[in-house]
Amino acid sequence: MFLQRIFNRGIRLGTLFDRAAARHPASPVVLDHDLDVAPEVGRRLTLTEVADLVDDLASRLWAARVRPGQHVVVHKSNNFDISLLACALARIGAVPALLSPKLDGWTVAQLLRRFNQPYLITDQAKLDTELTAEVFELSERVLLASGSHPDATELASLAGAARVAPVTMPPDHPTLITHTSGTTGIPKLAVHTGRTFQARYRPQATVVKLGVGRREPVAVHVSFVHSRMYTAMPISVLQGHPLIVLREDDPETVADLFARIPPGFIEAHPNTFLRWEVLADDPRGPLANVKYFSSTFDAIHPRTVHKMLAASRRRNPMFAQAYGQSEVGPIAARTYSRRRSPDADGRCVGVPFPGMTDVRVVSRDGRRPTRSNPGYIEVRSDGRIVTYLGEHERWEKQAKGDWWRMGDLGYRTRWGCLHLLDREVDEIEGIDSTLELEDKLFLRLPELVEVVIIPDENGRPLPVVATRDDKPLDRTAWEAAVRDLPPLAEPVQLRHDELPQTATTKIKRLELARTLRAAGQAG
Repeated sequence: MFLQRIFNRGIRLGTLFDRAAARHPASPVVLDHDLDVAPEVGRRLTLTEVADLVDDLASRLWAARVRPGQHVVVHKSNNFDISLLACALARIGAVPALLSPKLDGWTVAQLLRRFNQPYLITDQAKLDTELTAEVFELSERVLLASGSHPDATELASLAGAARVAPVTMPPDHPTLITHTSGTTGIPKLAVHTGRTFQARYRPQATVVKLGVGRREPVAVHVSFVHSRMYTAMPISVLQGHPLIVLREDDPETVADLFARIPPGFIEAHPNTFLRWEVLADDPRGPLANVKYFSSTFDAIHPRTVHKMLAASRRRNPMFAQAYGQSEVGPIAARTYSRRRSPDADGRCVGVPFPGMTDVRVVSRDGRRPTRSNPGYIEVRSDGRIVTYLGEHERWEKQAKGDWWRMGDLGYRTRWGCLHLLDREVDEIEGIDSTLELEDKLFLRLPELVEVVIIPDENGRPLPVVATRDDKPLDRTAWEAAVRDLPPLAEPVQLRHDELPQTATTKIKRLELARTLRAAGQAG
């Protein structure tokens, strides 16, 4: 009954830190960077101090005439204050719309057009280098988190504004807008409500509560504009865990921090864990205290799981992988242990959460979906978004009654395990699963830090690789690794920073394919 009351009320981002501070006032929040909106507060705060900062920001935004129900786009330099601004906006009943700092100025302008003259929170750095003057025409008012501009209002100038009482919005009212990865074009704007967010919170909160003790730090390296941040953050602070918030994923910086404050639980992107494989060999043991590793964004490679689990010195550490999407939240999950080899059934992404989510695979040709004949993966969850802002017809194309088409191909085993083989748009004729091929190459070639298989101009599978420290690919080792695999085109090696990435470090496969084709045509 208690959980049902919570669900009916919906998640309340605006008072999140107030409630957390009331339970655990001195619990720390540790940052690896200074806040743009308040550099003076330093990098170690208590929940009480964070709650006061959110209240202060909310009062400044109210003084800037932001009101309940208004859309406020946040597109600024990468910083945890993006999350704090989102909470401050929710506190006064506004609807924060979070755009990745990685988006280019042209894309930001296109997305601003989907709103009706929203407020825009940005900073001088974005205005000076990426955004065009057009954003002033597309916005009701431009507010600056840092820096100055003659046509914008600095939040710093509103310091000392009178505090205002929190505004409570109905649970079915929009509470946050995030965007999709944009791997297939201009991102879509996903509209979340308090109720849909609460539905996502329940299964994940249970995992953390059962997994680690309350005093153990939780480290989070998640995009500040991704919906996952707004379930990961409440889980940590409401349960009283010290929270480590990482902006950077540089292994040396992370190793220094984790050596000082050893986390018991880490949530990060798959490609972040891939980059942190080198931490397993660090003599300081920065991963030694980790009981649970968690990743919910994309396929995780078995080699990376092996490395993470081997680096922990805890008894029976676990690696939890959840399958989901921005539009629906986590749907299915599985765990790995040292006893359960991650390269056995590597394409298995787990089973649904009982009583919370469901999965079905729909045939494409009337035959039962199997490994060699995968079907469309469709899911059901109370955490599903209510629309795409300004593009409801696109939402309707994916909504099949209560079911949601994920855009992925796979099948289920007789035991109910869901196997993910490919994105629909990434399918290559003659290849059962590009993801499975990539897994095999990672296991066989330790020097790889990325491998993506995309179709070349003739439709053949083309491996694009990046190596650790950008060392030349060992062609003898490559030939041995691909000997028993389906025929592949000659590999293309790029630097890792040349690979186009989303906010959650996914590789934009279609953009990469277009870039390589254009380069080939240009000679």
